[in-house]
Parts: sequence; structure tokens; C-alpha cells
Amino acid sequence: MSVTTERPETTPGIEVHPAAGHIGAEIRGVDLRQELDDRTVAGVRAALLRHKVLFFRDQPIDHDQQIAFTARFGKVTPAHPYSYDNGAAGQTHPEILAVDSRLYAARAGTKRYSYASFWHTDVAALVNPPAATVLRSEIVPPYGGDTTWTNLVAAYQGLPEPLQRFLDGLRAEHRFGGRTPRWESGSESERLVAQTPIVSEHPVVRVHPETGERALFVSPGFTSRIVGLSASQSDRLLDLLFEEITNPAYTVRFGWKPDSIGFWDNRVTAHLAPTDLDHLDVTRVLYRTTIEGDIPVGVDGTPSRSISGEAFRAVAAGS
Repeated sequence: MSVTTERPETTPGIEVHPAAGHIGAEIRGVDLRQELDDRTVAGVRAALLRHKVLFFRDQPIDHDQQIAFTARFGKVTPAHPYSYDNGAAGQTHPEILAVDSRLYAARAGTKRYSYASFWHTDVAALVNPPAATVLRSEIVPPYGGDTTWTNLVAAYQGLPEPLQRFLDGLRAEHRFGGRTPRWESGSESERLVAQTPIVSEHPVVRVHPETGERALFVSPGFTSRIVGLSASQSDRLLDLLFEEITNPAYTVRFGWKPDSIGFWDNRVTAHLAPTDLDHLDVTRVLYRTTIEGDIPVGVDGTPSRSISGEAFRAVAAGS
């Protein structure tokens, strides 16, 4: 019987160890407490474009260091387009979103362990959703609480060509909650979304601005309908696409430990926060930063458009 020995990919300045067949890689040989040189940043960026989500272990960094790392790859946005209570982190670092089970329970009106415990692309209701996301763990349960990502490029490539051509010309509406909002009546989330709705129309197939890859740009957490189809037609098509993007073949699952970091390309991935903790009495605290995104463009070159809400931009230094 032959045995295959794992070998890292050859990438300048770092070790890249693929984690699954279609998506994900662990980065080794990098200390994020130190300022990264341009060669290392280029290596990490190349790995991100190839593998869609990167994982780092044993990185005991603080809020300032997380923001500094994120800023090497683009402009760092405020924590969220809605002004949620963000705990102590938000008071000192407005770029940090606290993914804190204690805060989320109060915000959503029900027990919850993450920002959104359903498949989603971060803040896809925006006309320019974040280009990338960095998530750092601080307190995690001794077991459970994993996050799963899926490769939306692979999901598109796995479709038959006639269906690809059909989808290339479609557009979809994205709003918080998608077809079925998951917050409790009277919760802070319900109030904020009602007061200041954020809704955008995106291409169903998005062209990546750096690689030129085509990706299915839909997810249950935000996509509410296919434009131009009847409600029943839209629902049936979305059901098909949601099943396709969540095919386990296109996914990778990451078990959090303290001081772990996930860094993903939000333009071509969706992810699923943990759904296995609601019956446990545990605390889960992670911290998120996001990079300002571009406006998605479809196969025909038509960009997304805002139905309600403004573009989400980084705050200029000193403003």
C-alpha cells in the first residue's frame, strides 16, 4: 500500500497546506504578531485567491494587530452597517465586530452563538459586500462550534452548461434574512432592519474582479428572490441553487481553538456558523474585521444596484 506524504505548496514566504479538495488551506510559518513584509503578504493573497479561505493556528494577537493584519489586504470597514451594541471591543475599536454569544442572544431575542447561524455571504444585502473577512477566536467551547465554508466557484463549475448559461443572465434581490428572517419579533435585529432597510440587486453569477472566475452569488441568509420570475418559480430555482452551493463536496470545516484565525474571500464563498451549541451552556467569543468590497459585476458586465441603503465604505483615517 502506498502512503502519500503531505507536502506544502510552494508559495513565497509561507507554507500552504490544503485542507480539502475544493476549498481551504492552513497557513504555517507566519507570526501575525509581527508586521508582515510585502513578500509574505503577496504569498498570503495568492493563497487566498486560490483556496478561498485560509486558516492560521496559534496566533495570540489583539484587536490592534488584527486590524493591522486586515489592513495589509485592503481598507478596513467599520464593524457593521448597523449600529449594534458591540460590547467593550466596539467602544475602543469600531472596526471590530464581537461575535459574542452573550451579545447575540440579547440582539436576536433568542439563544444564538454566531452572527448568523445559516449559510450566508457576509452582509450580501449591501451593494458592495465586504471583499474579505478575518475572524479571530478568543473563547471557544471545548467541543463543537465549528464553521463551514463552501466554494461558490466550484458550485458554479459543477452545474451543466445549459444551466450555467441560463443563470448567467439572471439577477437576484438580497436583503437581511433572505426569504425567511430568523430573528424574534420585537428584537433589536428586527427593529434595525425595519428602520433602515438595506436591499440590493446582484447578479446570480458574479465575476471575480481579480481572477475572472465565475461564482454563484446566492445564499439562504440574504437572497430573497430571483428578479423577473414568479414567486413559485423563484423559490424552486433558489432551492436548487441553495442545495448546489451547500453540497458537502465543495466545503471545508474548521474546528476553532483559542487564537485561531479564518481569513476568507467573501466574494466567492458562503459559510455556515455553528448549529450544534444551542442545547449547551457554553460561551463563544470571536472577533471579526472586514475589508471594503467592490460592487459585484455580472457576466454581461452589469454591476449590482442598490435598492435601499448606501455603499459600505472604510472610514478615512483621522475622520
